[in-house]
Amino acid sequence: MEIAKSQSTKILKYFLVIFLGSILLTISSKIKIPFYPVPMTMQTFVVLFLGLAFGYKVGLATVSLYLLEGILGFPVFSNSPEKGVGLVYFTGPTMGYLIGFLLAVFSAGIHKDLINYANYKYINMLSVFSGLIISVSFIYILGLLWLGYLIGWEKPIFKLGAQPFLLAELFKILLLTILYPWIKK
Repeated sequence: MEIAKSQSTKILKYFLVIFLGSILLTISSKIKIPFYPVPMTMQTFVVLFLGLAFGYKVGLATVSLYLLEGILGFPVFSNSPEKGVGLVYFTGPTMGYLIGFLLAVFSAGIHKDLINYANYKYINMLSVFSGLIISVSFIYILGLLWLGYLIGWEKPIFKLGAQPFLLAELFKILLLTILYPWIKK
């Protein structure tokens, strides 16, 4: 009886973390921070944070819930409802980036597991930083592939879909790297 109660409490905690994580992702998509050359949202920061803090299973569930909320028409995405909601918005120019969130949170969560397995005191900040670079690259690779498919490969895809955001990504990754010892706890 006690084991069942403990198990249901654990499941309830996971659902709460997943739900709160989707709310955090929504908030991070709506707040635009002035940054050069384009305003920065903290979505990718939160996606990577979820993977580092809670692992790939909870991270994937959280990002999946967030995407499902957006597909169902809840205004959770960055430019919704101004630029549409639901499946119409999801299949627009940012779809590749949004799907990339799934691979990024998975990669960050796996990296966290590898760091924990190897015992953090033997892992340096360069390892955390490089793992986050790999993780965020999935967002940009899928984003650029979808953008190229959608608007045409003859357009300067990298210049439109990645270059303006790279400085902000570097800032967020550096911040997560510095915060990792506290995130781990």
